[in-house]
Amino acid sequence: MINPQIKKLASILVNHSVKVNKGNIIKVNCGIEGQELGLEVCRLILKKGAIPSFNLIPENYAYMYYKNANVDQLNQFPKIALYEARNIDGIISIGAKQNTRELANIDPKKIAIRQKMTHKISEVILKTNNWVGCEYPTNALAQGADMSLDEFENFVFGATNIDWKKASKKQDKLKKILDCGKQVRIVADDTDITFSIDGRQGMKCDGHRNMPDGEVFIAPVEDTTEGYINYTYPVIRGGKEVIGVYLEFKNGKVVKAKAEKNEQFLKEMIKTDKGASYIGEFGIGVNYNIKKFVKQILFDEKIGGTIHLALGMAYKEGGGKNDSAIHWDMIKDLRRGGAIYIDGKCIQRNGKFTFKL
Repeated sequence: MINPQIKKLASILVNHSVKVNKGNIIKVNCGIEGQELGLEVCRLILKKGAIPSFNLIPENYAYMYYKNANVDQLNQFPKIALYEARNIDGIISIGAKQNTRELANIDPKKIAIRQKMTHKISEVILKTNNWVGCEYPTNALAQGADMSLDEFENFVFGATNIDWKKASKKQDKLKKILDCGKQVRIVADDTDITFSIDGRQGMKCDGHRNMPDGEVFIAPVEDTTEGYINYTYPVIRGGKEVIGVYLEFKNGKVVKAKAEKNEQFLKEMIKTDKGASYIGEFGIGVNYNIKKFVKQILFDEKIGGTIHLALGMAYKEGGGKNDSAIHWDMIKDLRRGGAIYIDGKCIQRNGKFTFKL
């Protein structure tokens, strides 16, 4: 019998996160370990009179691909994937990592080449405005979070299986503050950074793009970021863990980048393209059911009392213009001595808002 927590999450994904109407074609991408959730999602899609297109992703496929693909193959544009992206009505992606370090020894240049080549497809999917990404609890993720699988499952379902309509209403106040704001300043240990959000619109994250969700974000004006930031937690990309990231900005651009571990990888990613050295997103985590850093950005960027600044691509809905093949979130924990100021007024101190959310 299927776990009732899985049934509830599947219902949220199909009935809240994406729009599923009769006759729609909904792509369901799913890692093998998450197939119980994937199959339940497909069942609910069928019950709504829509058509699921189920893509079960085998273990180690990404490693096999990057290990064996040559430069010509990496630069081959995936025409079939583009056709599919243009002809589906929505996407539900269920990650189910069996090895969080699968790509740790792959040349980052190969990953960057492929990301540039597939960027157009990502843009088409984003424009559909009907997609969600979800992470299924696996032993690999539990181990990375220093939890048992039972503990991690409780952690995941506690963050996902909530009343998202109620959560959405709570986010309205913060969105309004960002919408009316002009200048942001973030101050904490070894961090003092400012940027303009004048003319930009905040975006609520209330279960329609990520699951779990729980943030409000906005795109900084591209050439306005000034100052420095020392990120609290490791950032992970392509299986590589970059620890102790420190960035300095001038006229919006990264002018200095340091890390205690994998600094060269950090610098390579910043060189991916012109937009990779600019901030595309400023996000404020508001999911207070997520309290612990677990080395998975889908969860970590939502931690209540943290902020994240993403290098690279800006989501265009709120007026962001920065374009890049990467979108790399990096997290600063403000729960111990940090503060957020909007136009000189403190809206959050030590991870707690100065108004009722």
